[in-house]
Amino acid sequence: MTATVKELLTAIDGLPAEDRLELDRALGRRLEREWLTEAERAAREARRRKIGSAAIDRAIERRRYGK
Repeated sequence: MTATVKELLTAIDGLPAEDRLELDRALGRRLEREWLTEAERAAREARRRKIGSAAIDRAIERRRYGK
């Protein structure tokens, strides 16, 4: 873990509960947007290569989570 990440985590730990909740929500929205963008890109590529949606889901999971 880098010093920057440690510093960020320390700052997050010091947030008031309301701010922490807002941060959690904002990060969730960002993650959802990134997921949708990745899914759209993968779907375009899969259509081009004639690959089904189940294979797309597995490929996205492997890429994002290393599964």
